[in-house]
Amino acid sequence: MVAALTMPPSSSAPGASSAPFRDTLSPDWSPPPMLLGDLIDQTVRDHGPRIAVDFMGRTWTYRALGRMIERAARGFQDLGVVKGDRIALCLPNTPYYIVLYFAALKIGAVVVNLNPLYTPGEMRHLLKDSGARIVAVPDLREIHGKVRDLAQECALSKILVCPMAGILPQVKAWAWRLFKRRDHARYAHDALHMRFCDLIARGDPVSPVALVPEDLAVLQYTGGTTGTPKGAMLTHRNLTANALQQQAHIHGDLPPPQRTLAVLPFFHVFALTAVLDFSILAGAELVLMPRFEMGAFLATIRRKPPTLFFGVPTLFIAINALDDARVPDFSRLRACISGGAPLPLEVRETFEKRTGARVCEGYGLTEASPIVTCNPVDGEIRANSCGVHFPGTQIEIRDPDNPGTILPLGENGEVCVRGPQVMAGYWKRPEETAQVFIEGALRTGDIGHLDADGYLYLVDRLKDVILSGGYNVYPRVIEEAAYLHPAIEEAIAIGIPDTYRGQSAKLFVKLHAGHSISPEDLLVFLAGHLNKIEVPRAVEIRDSLPRTMVGKLSKKELVAEERARREAAKANEAGNA
Repeated sequence: MVAALTMPPSSSAPGASSAPFRDTLSPDWSPPPMLLGDLIDQTVRDHGPRIAVDFMGRTWTYRALGRMIERAARGFQDLGVVKGDRIALCLPNTPYYIVLYFAALKIGAVVVNLNPLYTPGEMRHLLKDSGARIVAVPDLREIHGKVRDLAQECALSKILVCPMAGILPQVKAWAWRLFKRRDHARYAHDALHMRFCDLIARGDPVSPVALVPEDLAVLQYTGGTTGTPKGAMLTHRNLTANALQQQAHIHGDLPPPQRTLAVLPFFHVFALTAVLDFSILAGAELVLMPRFEMGAFLATIRRKPPTLFFGVPTLFIAINALDDARVPDFSRLRACISGGAPLPLEVRETFEKRTGARVCEGYGLTEASPIVTCNPVDGEIRANSCGVHFPGTQIEIRDPDNPGTILPLGENGEVCVRGPQVMAGYWKRPEETAQVFIEGALRTGDIGHLDADGYLYLVDRLKDVILSGGYNVYPRVIEEAAYLHPAIEEAIAIGIPDTYRGQSAKLFVKLHAGHSISPEDLLVFLAGHLNKIEVPRAVEIRDSLPRTMVGKLSKKELVAEERARREAAKANEAGNA
């Protein structure tokens, strides 16, 4: 019994182990259109007795998971949910997320992902923009309280409360009820609130809903680092295609049993597809962690060694910082993939040396469901490359100043993408949708080039490029040079005004524990690895660098700080004039 869905016969079938690696990457290959509900249904049929989910030591089989999904889908229908209605999931990685995600999709509802750490203002925007009327939350006071306070303003009809004690092993559930009382949400048993157990109380069959793969499945809001967050409309076809592309990239079927350590949050699109959807497709056991904490992370790996591991650069950096005695055992890994942000070469090499695990860097964006490229799991990994195109994906490098022109190999330009994983557009934003496509290809806003073998190399974000004396200076090039110094743990480069050049670079760094270097010495080091235009005008050493809510290093706070510093200096000068 295989763990994967059956592929259509093809000379380059991704499941054929004898097929050359390059054949499986043909842009002409096309995954079969399918629904996310069919994905979970087939896995439940094929692998019902297999463990599907492990949460803090408590497990559920695929058969049990399937029953809960059916009951939750029926419960949503009893609440009046119809095709096209939006249901928001404001949940950490728990069995509740998986059940409600597939339950909503099976009846044609649209999932809206909400980061539980969002501020009330951020939640307000997403709820109003999406029009979600039902929001699922854990019974955690901090998260529930934010949603409850927005209920009237955002016209919510139901807050679905998911009790943490209900999914914990017996002893841990007892301890949660006894020792974590101050964290428990207090809510009225009124018309606004509904408990998860009441949602799944009925066992009646789900009423059939006519669905096609092109139907909207998820509204995945972009991070909003360059403006107001927009909802990328991801269809069933988009999301299942990306999971099937990932399967093909890893050469088809994975021999059971497979086990995925799910520490990246499902409300982020990388984990949604690469961790959740792909693991369900593979019939893998999902070992869920509701949040990252190093002690629990290491204990979980000892308890359930993973065969599949997906991380972001900050996670690999944290592992690299461990003492030798605490480095986890990754000897059983079949695939270890980094995404979400560029992976510095020094970080990858250090991780591989210390753990013995091979890391494949990938690249994607919310608008592409999200994966576009990835280094081969078994083939050649090239330094500072985010790999080759996913099966069925085409990469075009276009002139940023003349997007109608496709540039030759080796030249830097805007990365543009075609493929079945590319979104249907932005929710209620036709003008911005039109702007993000060029001749049918998705404009990523990233600058990079392809080599002769199709490996993609990113140099920076289009809007992050520093224009210095008429030259393009790419912050990532500066950051990569900084990572070459053994004292540097994290680095962010931004552009600052320069009266002579227009802009120059400023570098912010965090040092490894126990290391030291002065800004002057670091500048001398960088001068040996960068050209004169690229060398930063200033270096600032900090105890920590800002991050986004999903752990990526973030530039916008530093840009805002520098702007405020300049404005304060101008105001002070004006006051002294």
